[in-house]
Amino acid sequence: MTATELRHDWTLQEARELFELPFNDLLFRAQSVHRQHFDPNEVQVSTLLSIKTGACPEDCKYCPQSGHYNTGLEKEKLLEIEKVVAEAKAAKQKGASRFCMGAAWRSPSKKDMPYVLDMVKQVKSLGLETCMTLGMLKEEQAVELADAGLDYYNHNLDTSEKYYSHIITTRTYQDRLDTLDNVRKAGMKVCCGGIMGMGEDEDDRVGLLMQLANLPHHPESVPVNMLVKVKGTPMEDMEDLDPFEFIRIIAVARIMMPASHVRLSAGRENMNEQMQALCFMAGANSIFYGEKLLTTANPEADADMLLFKRLGIRPEQREQCASEEQEEEAIVEAVEYEGTRHMFYDATRESA
Repeated sequence: MTATELRHDWTLQEARELFELPFNDLLFRAQSVHRQHFDPNEVQVSTLLSIKTGACPEDCKYCPQSGHYNTGLEKEKLLEIEKVVAEAKAAKQKGASRFCMGAAWRSPSKKDMPYVLDMVKQVKSLGLETCMTLGMLKEEQAVELADAGLDYYNHNLDTSEKYYSHIITTRTYQDRLDTLDNVRKAGMKVCCGGIMGMGEDEDDRVGLLMQLANLPHHPESVPVNMLVKVKGTPMEDMEDLDPFEFIRIIAVARIMMPASHVRLSAGRENMNEQMQALCFMAGANSIFYGEKLLTTANPEADADMLLFKRLGIRPEQREQCASEEQEEEAIVEAVEYEGTRHMFYDATRESA
C-alpha cells in the first residue's frame, strides 16, 4: 500500500506503532507523505470570529463559554451581520482564505437560522471560503446551510470515545458523529479534530485519530488543538502536555489522513517558534490567523507573517471557482439585502 493511498481501515496496533517510532523517523515519514499531497511550503490561513459568545448550555470541561462555569466571560448577543461582513473583509485583506464563524449554542434554533444563513451568503460573496461551528445540526439544518453556500462545518470529536464522558456529559459521542453524518449528506466539507492535553492517555489520542481516519471520508480539515487552560474551568490546573508528544500527534494525523489539511489550532500562543516550525515539518499546513480565536488569545498576525517569512512559507491561495457573472450576482444580492434586513438580533436566550 503506497503512502499516497487513503485508508479507512487503520488498526489499533498500526496506529500505536506510528506513535512509537523514533521521533526523527516519524517526522521523516510524515513529511514524505505530506509532500505527496501538498506543497510543503504553503499553509492554509483561516480567521475565526465568535458570532455569539457565552451562556452555552453544554458542560465541556475545557470551555470558558460554558454556562456551567464562572470564567468571567460575559454572554453576548448574536453579532450584527454588517459587523461579521466587515470582519471578513479585514481577514481577507490580511491574507485569510477561509472565514470561520462560531456560536456558543447547543444547536441553532429556528429563529436563529435566517441570520446565520445570511451571514454565510454575504461572507461567501466576498470570495472567501466559509466555515461555521454552531453545535449539533439536524439533517434539515445541514441542508439549509449547504444551500446557503457554506463550505465547511466544524464539529470536533474532542477526544476518544472511551475518554469522552470525562470531558462532556450533556451530549453523547454518537450525537457528534450524527452531526458529522448530516453535514456529509448535505454535501458540505467536514472540519473535525480534537483537543490534546486534557488528561487523556496515548491510547485516547490513538483512539481519536483512528476514529477520524476510519470515517467513510476523512475530514478535509483536522484541527489539532492544545488545551488552553482557562481559570474557572475544571481544567485550569491540568498538567502541560509535552511539546514533543504534541508534535507526534500532528505527524501521526498527517500519515493517517494524508490528503487532509492538518490545522495547528488553539494553543499556538504557548508554542515557541521552534515548536511551530517542527509542527509544520510534521505535516501541519493550516493555522488560525489573527489575535484571537473564539475567546482565547492567538499569536498576532504580524508575528505569524514574520515566522512564515523566516521559514520560507507562504499562505495557500484559494482556487477561485466562481465565474465573474456569479460573483456579480452575489454582490448585487448582497447590496439589495442590505436595504431590507434587520440589523441586530438578540440570540442570548436558548430556544427549546
